[in-house]
Amino acid sequence: MKIIKEARIRTVEESKELTTTVEEIINQVKNRGNTALIEYNIKFDKNDRKVLRVSEEEIKSAYNEVEPEIIEAIKTAATNIKAFSEAQKSTQKPLGEKEIYPGVFAGHRVIPIESCLCYVPGGGYPLFSTALMLAIPAKVAGVKRITACSPTIYGTGKIHPTTLVAMDIAGVGEIYALGGAHAIAAFTYGTEEIKPVDIIVGPGNQYVTEAKRQCYGPVGIDFIAGPSEVLIIADESANPEILAADLLGQSEHDLMAKGILITTSEELAQKTIKSVKEQLKILPTAEIATKSWEANGEVVVVDSIEEACTIANKYAPEHLEIVINNPEKIVDQLTNYGSLFIGEMAAEVFGDYVSGPNHTLPTLKAARYTGGVWVGTFTKVCTHQRLTKEGMKKLAPITSLMAKAEGLYGHANSADIRLKLI
Repeated sequence: MKIIKEARIRTVEESKELTTTVEEIINQVKNRGNTALIEYNIKFDKNDRKVLRVSEEEIKSAYNEVEPEIIEAIKTAATNIKAFSEAQKSTQKPLGEKEIYPGVFAGHRVIPIESCLCYVPGGGYPLFSTALMLAIPAKVAGVKRITACSPTIYGTGKIHPTTLVAMDIAGVGEIYALGGAHAIAAFTYGTEEIKPVDIIVGPGNQYVTEAKRQCYGPVGIDFIAGPSEVLIIADESANPEILAADLLGQSEHDLMAKGILITTSEELAQKTIKSVKEQLKILPTAEIATKSWEANGEVVVVDSIEEACTIANKYAPEHLEIVINNPEKIVDQLTNYGSLFIGEMAAEVFGDYVSGPNHTLPTLKAARYTGGVWVGTFTKVCTHQRLTKEGMKKLAPITSLMAKAEGLYGHANSADIRLKLI
């Protein structure tokens, strides 16, 4: 393995100051409710609106502010996301009663979560696509109450109109004009205006992420997500201009975003680095993308595709692209990724918007133990069991024996008493 370009080490943002700041925000919202929300909205976004829920009139007005072709694009994306979510839902099957032991029957049900918050970022960019990626799977799953929130355009009390349109098309029932750690606290503990939810999903900045971490327990979350990342496995057949474009597409997210290229061709590696520099000259977001690429970009040359797969599994990237001859041949070797993009035509950016699978994905190696948001994020698999009298008679002595061995005599009695009285 030869490192052509090295990146600095990234970790989840952890600091006493961040933890303390978010803890204080959460406590203020718990104790002071909407008053605290309004104060934080003014402080962070210069948003002084007093009624946080977005009205039907505001939503209707937003449609007049968005170009028709953008609305049609959103609808196309929504159709594809819904189709894929429905296909995923079809794989979730209830398990009817199965006789596990004579007279002992067990099964499970797939039950939708009652309510959710879809957190849609809106700081650096109006990430309206996230509204689709969160609310549509929730709706397909059968969530009854789907809420969403997003920071307002700085200095106003308005969510970006494109984000409002996307939320509406996605089927959100309640929209609130606020973001940040105080929003997470509000939907966890509730305020005078906002009822708490059962699960909070969606990415955010370090304050949102820390708030999700601290609120987890009283509310469910999808996962703790860090800055975005893409890893590309490529051989000599790949086009360096395409690789460079995909790396920069990720780098422009923010200053902590990460693009990684692992290739068997040193010539391709050098050409890709050169193409990155050329494309940065004309990229409108070059200021952010340049800093991100310089600090976090990584290019590695390996001896074989098998070695590339091993390294990729250790990285466990959010997005993983395979740009080699016959990419299907290595899919089974890849086990740790948020979402996989197979072949040169499958740009990661299509997954960001419109191809169907979700773009809310695990980062910072979390793909070792979880996938991204999907219909199953919004459902619970709940087991049940039923015993006949004969089944009880067979299991009661065994249960009693095991309970007494653990020193739990009340447990043992619960089994023994049935043998005596039934």
